[in-house]
Amino acid sequence: MTHSIEFHPSSRLLVPSAARSRRASSWDRTGGNRDRILVESGETAVLLDARAAGCINHMYVVMGFNELTDYRDAILRCHWDDEESPSVEVPLGDFFGLAHGRARTFTSRFAAVNPGDGCAHAMNAYFPMPFSTRALVTLENRGPQALGGAIPGVWYHIDWDEYDQPLPADTLRFHAQWRQERPTTVVGDQPNVQIHDGVNLDGTENYVALDASGRGHMVGLVLEVDNRHGGWFGEGDDMVFIDGDRWPPSIHGTGTEEVFGGAASPNVEYSGLYAGYHLIENRDYSGVTAMYRWYAEDPIRFTESIRWTIEHGHANNWAADYCSVAYWYQGEPHAAFPALPGRDEMLPPLRPPYEEARAALMPLAHRAVALVRSGEDPGYFDRLAEVARDFYRGDFTGFLAALDRSGLAR
Repeated sequence: MTHSIEFHPSSRLLVPSAARSRRASSWDRTGGNRDRILVESGETAVLLDARAAGCINHMYVVMGFNELTDYRDAILRCHWDDEESPSVEVPLGDFFGLAHGRARTFTSRFAAVNPGDGCAHAMNAYFPMPFSTRALVTLENRGPQALGGAIPGVWYHIDWDEYDQPLPADTLRFHAQWRQERPTTVVGDQPNVQIHDGVNLDGTENYVALDASGRGHMVGLVLEVDNRHGGWFGEGDDMVFIDGDRWPPSIHGTGTEEVFGGAASPNVEYSGLYAGYHLIENRDYSGVTAMYRWYAEDPIRFTESIRWTIEHGHANNWAADYCSVAYWYQGEPHAAFPALPGRDEMLPPLRPPYEEARAALMPLAHRAVALVRSGEDPGYFDRLAEVARDFYRGDFTGFLAALDRSGLAR
């Protein structure tokens, strides 16, 4: 007879497992405290190469006093079981929900960005990522200098279970894919108008976040929008075409904010366990926004194919830069991913006075590091890191004002 303990919410923690806990990390193999890896321009670092059956349970990555562009220049890739085409290919920051190169702290079911001293933000992911014979996780640097800016280096942990027995044959594999459309193409004669009488009865011009074939289920989405025109862009409905749907799609929503659990036209940031609008640059909806939705308890299931789309404005009348990360599980082989755009095409939108702010911060960051190493004024680092908080949030005007008040540049 089944015992009541088996229905305890944490029952899996109450029974022994034959799995062995493992970690790959950037710890200093000399025994020193340089617990980071150096990833120079053009290099690809191997973060994990596990040749066994297992499952990744947690990924952690952090940099300090890094360039904001590092979050897009670093490309995270995962290959399972010696596949040629990666199952994960996403810019590092965006994979963890750190959108547009702007750091926002949040905690959710599958991803979290946690604060440090102002110049560092710890990125965490908790998707289970199973593999039968091998897991290869790499980080490519497409930027012009080593990842990490004034403190060249990347700190990381990858925690995983190792199994003696092979995985069941029908175990699905984790996938994540980057897409972008910069800008979206306006449909109709009423561009960038919130309420209008246009119609969309086929979804062919929608923004596409995922187009996959096989059997599996979608479990998440990070959507990022750069709205240069201002005004509410989110009248666009989500439309999910499953297993060869024509029209109408199997899933049809009622507006962008509904997808991410928000009330009408969110203009303040929020984050929750399953959904959030965690980045809103301006309350008039101009500039950059980002949002996430985890289909953890309600995965979008497909047996042949899935095409997850969303209108950009009602009936696709809005011109904006859209980009996204879609997360899903499916059996292999997976369809080939679209080729990543070039480095310059993927850079986050960093508008004035970004260059002025960067030019002010980076020499001071190098100075702060030198003062710590020499022991002359280690407190300078902490004071500058706190002032830099606005810079890493993307408030470049606020950073310049705070830097002037601090006297750290004198």
